[in-house]
Amino acid sequence: MTDKVSEKVIVNKDWCKGCGICVAFCPASVLELKEGKVEIVNIEACTQCGLCELRCPDFAIYLGGKEDEK
Repeated sequence: MTDKVSEKVIVNKDWCKGCGICVAFCPASVLELKEGKVEIVNIEACTQCGLCELRCPDFAIYLGGKEDEK
């Protein structure tokens, strides 16, 4: 599976170009760039504000995932 899934945020690594826009706009420091892709590093801090999803130019990150969603 290429997606990083949590209950709050889904990152499609195949679509992520590593631009860092989502990381820059996240007010809770939930995301980081690692090896040229975004990583969820502090999901407990996520407030589901939606800025990462709103700002991603590649639609690689979105809110509302479930543990079993792919």
